[in-house]
Amino acid sequence: MQLIRNALMIPVAAMMLGLSGLGVTAETPDRDSLESFLEVTGFDVALESIALSADAAPQMLGLQADDFGSEWQRLVSEVFKTESMHDMAVGILENTLTDKLLTHASEFYASDLGHRLVVAENSSHMVEDDGLKSESGGQIIEGLNSIGSPRVALLERLNAASGGEDNSLRSIQEIQIRFLLAAAGAGVIELQMDEPDLREAMRSQEDETRTMLRQSALEGAAYTYQAFSDAEVIAYAEALEHPDMRQVYDLMNAVQYEIMADRFEAVAERLRRMQPSQDL
Repeated sequence: MQLIRNALMIPVAAMMLGLSGLGVTAETPDRDSLESFLEVTGFDVALESIALSADAAPQMLGLQADDFGSEWQRLVSEVFKTESMHDMAVGILENTLTDKLLTHASEFYASDLGHRLVVAENSSHMVEDDGLKSESGGQIIEGLNSIGSPRVALLERLNAASGGEDNSLRSIQEIQIRFLLAAAGAGVIELQMDEPDLREAMRSQEDETRTMLRQSALEGAAYTYQAFSDAEVIAYAEALEHPDMRQVYDLMNAVQYEIMADRFEAVAERLRRMQPSQDL
């Protein structure tokens, strides 16, 4: 599953994630089925890659990870522990994912095309240098545009099918707000505006942020799916546009964002013992 990771690197300074709205009453899968689902869809690797977004935390405070020396890597390894994030995801999915949705998504990703897509997406998730991925994807897009290729439109369709842009924007804003408020509450920073003003400041930058998100997603898709034919990209887009798959992706995105927000709040608390207070 191709989910957003590096969007938090966008400097924006709100909708609550609200997983309760995704609750279900239909029969839910057992733990073993959920574990298989995470593996076959690649969502287990997507969760693991959340740790690679950790450097966005000090950046949101006007700092760099290197400012904390070796302590930063120790913090990341402890706060973004793969097993803990995995258990959080399973705990949420046990109460929100139905057998019907699990079966639908698993059957697609277990197919030949689905399996190859997961391999490509897993590899893309774990590329630590987002700049390299963005640069490579940007060059691919530039080349496609220069020859008038329809593939750019296909990649845009694919991105649109994998998650609502508005929901992504609101969720990213919420992660940042929750982190900044947690950092202020821990005494790491002193906010010069209250929460409503902070939300309004973010809303005032939405157009710019939306453009950056869209471009980042397009570059990521161009990089990730470069080995797939146009016909395969179309087949993937059609699969993602199915109502059941849309529900699965809405849920997966919500789970990922909730875990990111939770872990960034934990980072804020840990920074209290590592960084003296400063104004923001």
